[in-house]
Amino acid sequence: MIRISRWTAFAVSSATAATLATAMAVLAVPAAHTARPQSNRAPSSQDDFQGMLDDLVKTKAATAVLLRVRTAGGGEWSGAAGLSDVRTGRPADPAGYFRIGSVTKTFAATVLLQLVDERRLRLDDPVAEHLPGVVPDGERITVRQILQHTSLLRDYMSDPGWSTNRWRGAQRFRAYKPDRLLAQAFRTPAQNPPDVTWKYSNTNYVVVGKLIERLTGRPYGDEVERRVLRPLRLTQTIVPGDRPGLPRPHAHGYALLPDGRTVDATRMNPSLDWAAGEMISTTRDLGRFLDGLLGGRLLSPATLAAMRAVHPTGAGFAYGLGLQEYTLPCGKRMIGHSGQLIGYTTYALRSDDGRQMNLSVNLGSSPPSADKLYAFAGKVFC
Repeated sequence: MIRISRWTAFAVSSATAATLATAMAVLAVPAAHTARPQSNRAPSSQDDFQGMLDDLVKTKAATAVLLRVRTAGGGEWSGAAGLSDVRTGRPADPAGYFRIGSVTKTFAATVLLQLVDERRLRLDDPVAEHLPGVVPDGERITVRQILQHTSLLRDYMSDPGWSTNRWRGAQRFRAYKPDRLLAQAFRTPAQNPPDVTWKYSNTNYVVVGKLIERLTGRPYGDEVERRVLRPLRLTQTIVPGDRPGLPRPHAHGYALLPDGRTVDATRMNPSLDWAAGEMISTTRDLGRFLDGLLGGRLLSPATLAAMRAVHPTGAGFAYGLGLQEYTLPCGKRMIGHSGQLIGYTTYALRSDDGRQMNLSVNLGSSPPSADKLYAFAGKVFC
């Protein structure tokens, strides 16, 4: 553990999607700190994206922040603010790698939906048909419900010591197998009120990974690489497995402990997340992924439509099959996914007219309030 005197970070205590929706408020701070922009074409002169990033750092909302946007006319801009390493003072790199957390779910869902296109399974198949004896009541839970978080399976990450959104000390380097994650999830029955129809659960996407492996006979990460990363030339996206580090350049992620100490949480074994949140990427590759997926390069039109058919959640967004959909006050919809893993918060969002916002935030000690979210998103999408 290290102690950092000049900079502290905000330790996010919840792995739920509702918390991620609230955390999206980091996008909303208005506009001036050091940055190194990379741009193809500048967006509207009224969109001072660099100023917003600088202000996130200046107000200690973030230790580092990376952003890539595409605006209405197709102009793209990328930039960064803050420090990659608070010890050395090295500035954040716009092209840096980061942990994408639950954005991994969209990659895994895409692969499973490709298997639907290949008629290896159907969305309304009972899970037990393909994973007999693995999921309690798997005879009545469908593949669609697993992908959409309407299975109501218990989230293993709700248990103490089982969440990658919390500091786990030396345990963060422990390796986990997916069967162990499911055993933890199913050790006690789920307790759900009768009026609940949707509940975010990382357990669902461990099941998704298991389905991919059962149907293909290969590791789910190999299938992600073969079916998504290679076709879209996502050369900066990684399924790390048990590897604890990130490629360079990358910004360090920090966590504030209850006793006031700040620790560097960058290195960890992400296998506790597996297909629910282990992947690493960049803002460039996330933009290419959303373009390829939502542009119809990976799925048939019918299957992509099924993926985008959303269920209300009460969490600030609607949820499809591995996709979140947000509706802005201007009427525009942005679709993609958010992700969180200790030290790193990610948003990968696109609208149907091609606008994009891909953001990595290393939260600081004073995260901004939620009421400013839509003001920032409106600059990109409205």
